[in-house]
Amino acid sequence: MSSVERLRPSEPRGGPVSPQLALRIAIIGSVALVMFGIIFFRLWYLQVLTGEQYVQQAQANDQRELPTAAPRGEILDSEGQPLVTSQVSNAVQILPSALPASVKEQARVYQEHLAEAAREFVGAGERLKAYENDLNAYESRGRRGHRHASAAQLAELHALARADRLRAVAIPPLPSSAVEIRGLFQRLAPVIGLSPRLIYERVIAGITQLPYAPVTIKTDAGPAALTVLGERHNDFPGVKQQEVAISDYRFGELASQTLGHVGQVNKEELELPAFKGVPQGTVVGQSGLEYYYDRYLRGTPGVKRVQVNSEGQPEPTRLSETPPKAGHDLKLSINLGLERVGERALRYGVSLAQSKGNPGSGAAFVAINPLNGEIYGMGSYPGYDPNRFAKPMTQAEFDRLNGSGESEGPDPPAPLLNRAVEGQYPTGSTFKPITAMGALEAGVIDSEEALGGGSCITAGAEQFCNSGKTDYGALPLVDALKVSSDTYFFTVGEYANEHGDVIQNMAKELGIGKETHVDLPNEIEGTVPDAKWREGQNKLQEGCEHSHPKNAASVCHIVAELGPWTVGDNMHLAVGQGELLTSPLQMAVAYSTLASAYTNGGVGTVVRPHLGVQIDNSSGGLVQELPAPPIGHVHLNDTDLNDVMEGIHDATFEPGGTSADVWSGWNQAEHPVYGKTGTAERTGQVEQAWYMCYLPDPKHPIVIAVTVEQGGFGDEAAAPAARLIASQWFHKPLMLTTGTNPDQ
Repeated sequence: MSSVERLRPSEPRGGPVSPQLALRIAIIGSVALVMFGIIFFRLWYLQVLTGEQYVQQAQANDQRELPTAAPRGEILDSEGQPLVTSQVSNAVQILPSALPASVKEQARVYQEHLAEAAREFVGAGERLKAYENDLNAYESRGRRGHRHASAAQLAELHALARADRLRAVAIPPLPSSAVEIRGLFQRLAPVIGLSPRLIYERVIAGITQLPYAPVTIKTDAGPAALTVLGERHNDFPGVKQQEVAISDYRFGELASQTLGHVGQVNKEELELPAFKGVPQGTVVGQSGLEYYYDRYLRGTPGVKRVQVNSEGQPEPTRLSETPPKAGHDLKLSINLGLERVGERALRYGVSLAQSKGNPGSGAAFVAINPLNGEIYGMGSYPGYDPNRFAKPMTQAEFDRLNGSGESEGPDPPAPLLNRAVEGQYPTGSTFKPITAMGALEAGVIDSEEALGGGSCITAGAEQFCNSGKTDYGALPLVDALKVSSDTYFFTVGEYANEHGDVIQNMAKELGIGKETHVDLPNEIEGTVPDAKWREGQNKLQEGCEHSHPKNAASVCHIVAELGPWTVGDNMHLAVGQGELLTSPLQMAVAYSTLASAYTNGGVGTVVRPHLGVQIDNSSGGLVQELPAPPIGHVHLNDTDLNDVMEGIHDATFEPGGTSADVWSGWNQAEHPVYGKTGTAERTGQVEQAWYMCYLPDPKHPIVIAVTVEQGGFGDEAAAPAARLIASQWFHKPLMLTTGTNPDQ
């Protein structure tokens, strides 16, 4: 090989780059360039355009907002006298930073157990709802083709129906390693009057709800305790005082069920429409007017901002705060003087019943304006002090107030129950004016026709007798109402049964057997039984018996005996017995309807009973009126109505009248009384005492309803209480006059 050949450069081994490869390299390079461009633009956007925004959000992650309770608005009587006010008190709190990690771990375990109990409760509620839907479908379709629940399912249904709260979850004991916090609790206990264990339980419950917020362990510690804590603050590290606004029920038990009480909203309540958007821990109305008008009374919470570290513990910094805004005031139609005397009258009525050897286990009254529905007074006995709810309460205490687990007979005390609105009772003879109006309007009877002779009448194999088997003889309507002849109204019930639901229709037209739409929660609907209602009850009983073939007698108690509606059922209804169930408030509305028609030529108004009149601001300025339009109107024959009203007027002053002895000495010319006693039989119990009356007045007419559970004769226990209330209303001497006339 020549030297020229040796010096020639070598050829490339791979050959020239193909056009396809060059294209691929160009595409990859372009994509990479675009991706780097996007990344660069995103970094520029985050750091330059939105950097400040993210800095603020990062800072916000280190802050927590704590609601500051707003003072609730006042509740005032008709004259502007405060019944419920909001006062500032110093609460004793423990800071989370003072708690060791072991205590916080116990709170975490407790929270897990609570969540498990809540899941069980929700699951039980869902199963109960499914069973109820199944039962409703059974009612609508009838038994044919229906898949019955098993005996085990029905047993669980009954158990679920009784489970009205979460199962109790025990708080774990204080760890033995927490020596310092144990010593703090022991030093603090005698100062604030709580046991170390109770302090610990409240701490655990508090940090379970809001782990970064101070835990309130006593709402109103009193000046002595606060002085000790102030002077010896070094002995109580982590303990602080905080001003809080608490509701003050100035008259204790007075109108307690009507006014209601307040408490911190819980997680379940936050799901209710009434508390939508309310921060957890906010004090809200839990019952009565406090609940119904909570959106006005609650006010707007403030916000206190807390700086926390990476572990969620608060740090000592001062951040901006938003002050709370006080709630509006609620003005009522309640007359304070009448309310006081009304509740005193209930206690007297119970005492009168007990002096006759009757239990007198509970009582209720309603005093209402029959022309516009304003409630002048409403009471339920026994009562409770709503101020007790301003402090933490044990489950056992709440159960006693709610009547849970009581074994004191068929009428447990249950002080939280508003018997005037939630109580369901047969009415006895106070129903007779309603029966009379129904029969007269339907043409079943003539008021002049004498009916009901003899001490008893017989229908089928059953005897229907006057109280004590007294023979009043055959009487016209007015006299029958005056002496309350049962045989007369048994006969009316017998005749009315041939004309359909004439008694039932009149009761419903006057306002019985349906909600009155009073501005209170938990109102009962009541029952006005008829043939259709009985048919539905029979189907429920048959379904239960089919599902429990072996133990139906002990499980199924829907009806005592299967069978169609009978003439005997209608006869019992005519005297306010049988399956009839209603409340004192519904009876007050019914008598108000009769009273308004009586004063207006037969045209009456079915009033909407109400307590709230207007909403005011804290300076007394009107914010909103609270209208209560009537539920409906009735058109009654004026002559028939006059006969009925004459009969119950004669009962209050003529010899032989069922409440004439109670009203002896009353000036009937100045304020005539239209009143009716009632003594309602209840299976296995002493009779329920009733009294209903209407007293007209050009400016302030009034209808009064009084009932005493297991009180005996209406003339002996209920009527004397009604006269006491009327005496207060018309500024008469307060005389307690008991009667002796029996009345069924």
